[in-house]
Amino acid sequence: MAIDFTKWQGCGNDFVLIEDMDERVADASKLAARICDRHFGIGADGLILLLPSDSADLKMRIFNADGSEAEMCGNGIRCFSRLAYERGIVTRGEFSVETGAGILRPRIVKERDAIVGVCVDMGEPRLLSREIPAVDFVGIGENDRVVGVQMKVDGAGFRVTCVSMGNPHCVVFIAENGYDDIMSFPIERFGPLFERDAHFPRKTNTEFVKVIDRSHLRMRVWERGAAVTLACGTGACATLVAASLNNLADKKADIGLDGGTLHVEWKGDNHVYMTGPAEKVFEGRFE
Repeated sequence: MAIDFTKWQGCGNDFVLIEDMDERVADASKLAARICDRHFGIGADGLILLLPSDSADLKMRIFNADGSEAEMCGNGIRCFSRLAYERGIVTRGEFSVETGAGILRPRIVKERDAIVGVCVDMGEPRLLSREIPAVDFVGIGENDRVVGVQMKVDGAGFRVTCVSMGNPHCVVFIAENGYDDIMSFPIERFGPLFERDAHFPRKTNTEFVKVIDRSHLRMRVWERGAAVTLACGTGACATLVAASLNNLADKKADIGLDGGTLHVEWKGDNHVYMTGPAEKVFEGRFE
């Protein structure tokens, strides 16, 4: 079967998007592993399907490069939203998308009638241990927040803050471990160990963060099911929330990523809003 696709990227986090409004894709997990392979497939961090929804304007499903399905992806939903808008699948500049993390509302951002990005209401951060989930930390009950809590990984001690943006995140501020240069932090060593740690029964995305000042943070990410990626939108949101909870940043900041910058704001309605780019790379047909 031939499948038409479009390749997109948001801050270097890249995706293959398939419009599947007639729901022809039977085994998306297997297809994702084939398509995302950078040597034998198209190459991407994930596969995203545009689907019909009974509860929103559209439905989004996202599969990591290893074939596992994720609840949500911040960079992915921006790419999804711009494609849906430019293809005329939706006609309004603000619409609703059903995701594994609930119904989210992206808004197309324009300047002088030109699309310059997408702003997404990412909803409320989930902070209780049972909501993330992040379990079995000493002194932390299922209805407690996991903020500035000690854990050991590969013999090294870390102080972590855990947040769910519909998917689990563990945020580490590297200065507390004696690192000043974010690029020298051994993310390839610690990232997979955090991901599979027993404290995280559904695994976790891990953000390693350098605080520049109260409105600028620099983040690198190890994504669950995808390893190191150039950006993570939900991770940027979790990073701002974690920095604010630890009084390291205000509730509005620019988050610098390996592939670009996202603007994140935790507003008075307790919702987190993420704004950033979404760019088409190319399109084609996959056999």
